[in-house]
Amino acid sequence: MIGYITLGTNNFERAASFYDVLLAEFGAQRVRDADSYIAWGTGPAQTALSIIKPFDEKPATVGNGVMVSLYGGSQEKVHDVYKKALELGAADEGAPGPRGDNGFYGAYFRDLDGNKLCVFYLV
Repeated sequence: MIGYITLGTNNFERAASFYDVLLAEFGAQRVRDADSYIAWGTGPAQTALSIIKPFDEKPATVGNGVMVSLYGGSQEKVHDVYKKALELGAADEGAPGPRGDNGFYGAYFRDLDGNKLCVFYLV
């Protein structure tokens, strides 16, 4: 149902480098590449994650309460992606581990522009 998600950035090249490496952990690569946006995905019919320079040319800002969650597929992948994000300069927002008693296992971080992301697995 979701075609793509966009995250605003104020440093396009830095964000592009961050997501090139981070999303490769999922086997994703650039599926669209333009002057004002880049989209990564695992195939043309799959949901893509994008960075974008805001159309109105005002600074990108972080949405309060907005978060992108990436399905990891295993607890090991949650750890690997979280570790990679921190190595790339992301800020820690919650180390990998179970959340509640519903089988949700996740880790949280903020990208280089402050956007909040989660990588998770359902046990």
